[in-house]
Amino acid sequence: METSLFLIIPVIIIALVFDYTNGMHDAANSISTVVSTRVLTRRQAVLWAAFFNFAAFLIFGTGVARTIGEGMVDIEIVTPVVVLAGLLGAIIWNMTTWYLGLPSSSSHALIGGYAGAAIAKGGFGAIIPGGWTLTLIFIIIAPLIGMIMGFILKIITSWVAQGKNVENINKWSRVMQLFSAASFSLGHGGNDAQKTMGIITSLLVTGGLLDTFEVPLWVVLSAHAAIAAGTVSGGWRIVKTMGQKITKLRPIDGFCAESAAASSIFLSTFLHIPVSTTHVITGAISGVGATNRLSAVRWGITLRIVWAWVFTIPASGIIGFVVYQIARLFT
Repeated sequence: METSLFLIIPVIIIALVFDYTNGMHDAANSISTVVSTRVLTRRQAVLWAAFFNFAAFLIFGTGVARTIGEGMVDIEIVTPVVVLAGLLGAIIWNMTTWYLGLPSSSSHALIGGYAGAAIAKGGFGAIIPGGWTLTLIFIIIAPLIGMIMGFILKIITSWVAQGKNVENINKWSRVMQLFSAASFSLGHGGNDAQKTMGIITSLLVTGGLLDTFEVPLWVVLSAHAAIAAGTVSGGWRIVKTMGQKITKLRPIDGFCAESAAASSIFLSTFLHIPVSTTHVITGAISGVGATNRLSAVRWGITLRIVWAWVFTIPASGIIGFVVYQIARLFT
């Protein structure tokens, strides 16, 4: 047990570091629209988002954690080294795309890194195909829901606002955007923090510290605290890409985009599907911008982001695979 704890405790710490980088990397998703529309300052926005990232544990269960922890990779082959290699694969990819200012998916980086390390340990038989089906489908479906909902909400709000005083509309929109930003941050914390919970809990089960896959309260609180702390650190490079480079946003646009993205993430979390909040908010922002005219969306920027998405799972998977092979030389 002492040897097991000696290996497990450092890996849990690294898992929480990943959760922190997730919050830092994905802070742009939670605050980009509310900052770009000048409803809140960057500091106010990250504190607002971080609070709701943490508060999400009171609302959402641990279904996504179960999907990640025992539904995608054969838990029998999970070891501290496999988890460590997977986490490092995700962290390295996260930091690379953060440095380049690309809003790639921290969630898919974790899934890819974990899968790559598992394949390095047990071959492709370590992968549970059924657990990947909905996740891979929702790589496409989740941002499409965000885009369609963003498009519909913008049309509805434009119809409601037609003929109304512009100053009153902006004032109303700024207040409503506080609620939409809070909803999106709840969804972000509720879905993303669970991914780290799943990884940690699978490690505790295989290490003999838990008899069944039930996420302990301390794991829940630690994961939410880590992602909230990362959000406070912010991610200004990506905020500028998400907030204004895709399309120009006004407060009413920000409200529609965040509300649309939150609805997609809530649905995915209810279905226990790990999704990318980055994908969803990008789709929602593009849908809102497209209501003006298609040329209002800078599709070149969007395409650049999509390419980052495409490469995330395989790139982090390769890194996880290589890290495991290197780590195996020293264990």
